[in-house]
This record gives sequence, C-alpha cells and structure tokens, in this order.
Amino acid sequence: MNSPLHDPLIPAAYATPWHAPVLVREVCAALAGHRSERATGLSGARLLDGTLGGGGHSLALLDRGAHLVGIDRDPRALEEAGARLAAQAGAGAFEAVEGNHDDVDAILALNDRTFDGILLDLGVSSRQFDEDERGFSFRPGVPLDMRMDPTAALDAAAVLNESAEETLIRIFKEFGDDPKARRLAREVLRRRERQPFVVSDDLVGAIRAVHGSRSGPPEFARIFQSVRIAVNDELDGLACGLVMLRDRLVPGGVLAVLTYHSGEDRLVKHAIREWSTPCHCPPRHPICTCGGIARGEVVTRKPVTASPAEIALNPRARSVHLRVFRRAGGG
Repeated sequence: MNSPLHDPLIPAAYATPWHAPVLVREVCAALAGHRSERATGLSGARLLDGTLGGGGHSLALLDRGAHLVGIDRDPRALEEAGARLAAQAGAGAFEAVEGNHDDVDAILALNDRTFDGILLDLGVSSRQFDEDERGFSFRPGVPLDMRMDPTAALDAAAVLNESAEETLIRIFKEFGDDPKARRLAREVLRRRERQPFVVSDDLVGAIRAVHGSRSGPPEFARIFQSVRIAVNDELDGLACGLVMLRDRLVPGGVLAVLTYHSGEDRLVKHAIREWSTPCHCPPRHPICTCGGIARGEVVTRKPVTASPAEIALNPRARSVHLRVFRRAGGG
C-alpha cells in the first residue's frame, strides 16, 4: 500500500540468525513523530519497547539516538537482548526490565515514568517458535506449552485438557477465526476423554479429524495461534494494557503497534479510533451529553503492511499490520 511511513527494505543489521524484525524503518519513522524531517532521527527521545524480544527494533531505535527501556516477560529474551545491547546499556541509553506490557503499571521500575514513544510488536519471536521446547510449533512431537512466561501456571495442554466446551469454542472461533469451531471443540472433548493432549500431534489429529485429511499448515497455524492467545491471555490483557500504555505517553507522544492476527488488529484499530473521537453520544443525538474529549489522533488511517520485497526476505512479515496513534497536545 502507499503510505508516508512505508519503506520496502529491511535493514539487515537489525536481524539475527533466528529473527528478522519487521517494518523497521516504518516503526522508526512512526516513533519519530511521523514527521518527514525527523524520520531518520530520534535523538534524545525517551522510548519504551514493550515487547523487547530479540532486540532488533530496539537496536534500530537506539542507533537513531533514542534512550530506550525494553520490557519482556520472557527471561531468556531479556538475557539475550541485554547481551546484544550491552554497549548501549553501558552508555546509559538502554535498560532491560522484566515485566508484561499488559500490566505496565505493576512494573515498579517504571513507576511514574512517561515516554515520547511506545512500541508493541505482538508477534511471537522466531526464536520462540523455532525452539521446540517452548511448545509454540505444530512440528511433530513438540510439547503443548506456548507460555510466553515459562513460569506461568497455564500451558497449552492445560487449556485443551481442562477448558469447558464453550470456552474452547470461543478460543477457536474468536482467536482462530475457525468456521468449524464448535465441531473442533467437541472433537477435543471426545479425544481427551480417551487420553490427554500432550504434544502437537494430538491437536493436529483433532484438526484433521474436523477439517479433513488434506488440511495442513494454514489450518494448523490458525488453531495453534488461537490456543497460544488463550494461554497468554493476549487479547483480554491487551485491551487493558493499551489504555495503560496510552496514559504513559507525554503530550504528542506516539504509540505504534504491530499486529499479526485479525483479533489483535481489530482490538487495536477500535481502541485508537475511540481515543481519537471527541463525542461518543448515539447517532442523531441532538446535543452532546457525554462530555467527550479526543485523547489524540489516528496517524495511520489504514494499516501499514510489509512490501513484497520484505515478505520475500521474511515470510513471517506477510500478516503484519502497523497502526499508530498520537496523544493530544505537544503543539
């Protein structure tokens, strides 16, 4: 799509052998305030990377002069990104903090801190997906885990083995856009009565029983993703987390969110649209009684997506949507 944020290239310097951050230049331009004269400079900007992951986006932002705090709930991600960005940390430009972007107000290290820009990259890192022990993949024999925080109590096996039928229907339908969600939920219940779900093959077998023997990666990816979202409470937590993050922006500050799933994208789109609307009274209401004041403006009227050139280099970028919101004020 045509967009003032769009750039067709991925700077290779920010990729690692296991992960290539998406829309790097578009993210940097967005957090520079979406002003063309500042598109390559972020000198002195105070930024928060709410999904630090492999540190690729953070490195790009630091290279452009930002001071940045990166948070992640995965201790291994913090360790690896911290090592990658050790020089920037030593220079006082970078700080890694353990925590969940969905509950930023609970992170003591961030008490009363505000930011010029905040980034959320809601995808699973390629490193997590490629490591079978983390349990995100539908490759044969992979344990059904999928926890972003390895210390969390609920894993994918527990979701499949313990959830009620209506809960499973909601997971498969709302998080996986599965047209056969009810049949799949009943198939899971039927199979777990004989033996519990333990490894990826168990869920793949249920999917094939419902979608047919010719079903494959597209169906597996959607359903496994839906279970991952449920395990990590990604959508319900995101709805609360977006408000907390919005309120951590300084006047004129920017929130940039990368989504990879239709449910995430709808939630982000509706949130920033609501924040940008001054009046929420019913249509044809003669006088405004809600006292609504717009909290800011939508920067991206349509989502920014990856170019064919970027998708060719990084196929996992094919579903990404970037949406940007700027808080009111700041001149």
